[in-house]
Amino acid sequence: MNNKFNWKEQINQIYDRFPEATRRPVIGLTANYADGEQRLTAFYYKSVEKAGGVPVVIPPIDNPDIIINTLERIDGLILTGGADFNPLYCGEQPCRRLHSINSERDLPELLVTRLAYNRQIPILGICRGIQTLAMALDGHVEQDISLNTDGIKHSQDAERSEATHTVSLLPSSMLHDIYGTDTIYVNSFHHQAVDNAGKKFRITAKATDGVVEAIESSEFKPIMGVQWHPECMEEGLPIFEWLVRQAILFSETKRLHHTILTLDTHCDTPMQFPQGIRFDCREPKALVDLQKMTEGRLDATIMVAYLPQPKIGESFSSIVRKSYPSEEELPTASPFDYANMIFDRIETIVAKQKKYLSIARTPKELYEDKRNGRKSIMLGIENGIALNGDLANVKHFAQRGVVYITLCHNGDNDICDSAKGCNTHNGVSRFGEKVIAEMNRLGIMVDLSHAGEKSFYDALEISRTPIVCSHSSARALCDHPRNLTDEQMRQLAKRGGVAQITLYPGFLRKEGEASIIDAMNHLEHAIRIMGIEHVGLGTDFDGDGGVTGIADASKIINFTRMLLARRYNTTDIQRIMGGNFMRVMAEVQAGRR
Repeated sequence: MNNKFNWKEQINQIYDRFPEATRRPVIGLTANYADGEQRLTAFYYKSVEKAGGVPVVIPPIDNPDIIINTLERIDGLILTGGADFNPLYCGEQPCRRLHSINSERDLPELLVTRLAYNRQIPILGICRGIQTLAMALDGHVEQDISLNTDGIKHSQDAERSEATHTVSLLPSSMLHDIYGTDTIYVNSFHHQAVDNAGKKFRITAKATDGVVEAIESSEFKPIMGVQWHPECMEEGLPIFEWLVRQAILFSETKRLHHTILTLDTHCDTPMQFPQGIRFDCREPKALVDLQKMTEGRLDATIMVAYLPQPKIGESFSSIVRKSYPSEEELPTASPFDYANMIFDRIETIVAKQKKYLSIARTPKELYEDKRNGRKSIMLGIENGIALNGDLANVKHFAQRGVVYITLCHNGDNDICDSAKGCNTHNGVSRFGEKVIAEMNRLGIMVDLSHAGEKSFYDALEISRTPIVCSHSSARALCDHPRNLTDEQMRQLAKRGGVAQITLYPGFLRKEGEASIIDAMNHLEHAIRIMGIEHVGLGTDFDGDGGVTGIADASKIINFTRMLLARRYNTTDIQRIMGGNFMRVMAEVQAGRR
């Protein structure tokens, strides 16, 4: 007869195998609070265990350091059931049928939910949890659905393991994928309910009386809320298994981001500087800041000094002044001065956050920053008019640390013709030939995003080093002159260059709302044409780039998660998320003379 009290023998059995434990994702569960005690019914953590996760209880504490450190260590989150939300959190007074509220839980859970959402953590909300999702993420909760006299009874006296009504599932929903049916039987024990899911969610299940029973992310995130209690029903286990699968994928994605270096090759955040943005906080006006880079586990970004192209008879300073009428420090002398002002401001921002932020000039410096826990900014120029027609200024910007110059923007300049120009030079100008040669000599990458086709092919012939397209997509999928044809992609790859798929919606699809799926389709098209060694991601964040599912820097990790879900291996993901671009950068910089 085995002695179950011989715990030392059980320790020995653990050590008899290697590894000691099968890797499982850690699932945090918010806890109820009553009579000075943190409480959680066994159904929740036993369901997590049965589904293959490791349950840990999150106490109702609103200390930001505790919340953030907790979120860093979990792979999935369950928002559990319990008392009503205090209506004051949504600016309302309590209705007369409001049940008990819990002053210990509300604020901690609202903070946990919003911060977990920003970190792309998979979330499952149950009963009160679905309401927490709505409250925390810009939806709305009705205080008492029993005021609707035409409704079914949603607060039953039956055992929680017993189904008490049916809900209809949206065919194209995660719940429908989980159960493979249009209708399921559920239990019901509530009187508050979501009545407005908000823009971040879509409604995926309703009861027969129209009460919202489930919501899920409208942004391709693994976030779902259900109004019933699946933890109490045998039929509820598949929902927990769904969460555990998503948590496993998220855990793998986090580990991958810890290993590889991720680089966004084009963002226009400096355009926001005249609006007084703060880079060290989660800035609502900008898509890239230190907080969002941290949340999305983005290691580095190339910030460009964007210079609009004047039309004939229009001065550069007049364009800039129209864009920033209240900005007193804007230079009026030249594009050269304006570009330098942008770089001065970047350097000032970095100096204020030098413990967490650095300006990098080479791939080696990027990796050094990652090892030291710093985010990196690299400098780029978007529109070669920054040179002011003076070849000597190429050396000036090389000394400032500029890693690439986009030869033109939306209009022909003195270097080359634009994709949206009028064929002023029939490609690259004589001055442009000298600029490309000087960039080659000084180790600055030639960027042909925005260039016309003739300019593109001219530059390929002129440059003795590979060229890049820092933010361009596939014309075969979206017929826009800014996008690359398949033949351009082939020739670019043949000469060792890279094309970085951009998230500008109009370059991803002609009609409808662009999403992360469209970006992935463009990437995979480029891979088929060019090979996986010649592609990457240049978001164009803050230059009107950003789409559903990857709308700002905090969501970069979603792209990696999708690559993993599509079975790309670590080596290929490193190539896509910055490795290919850094290879070209290293080659160009090695060719300096």
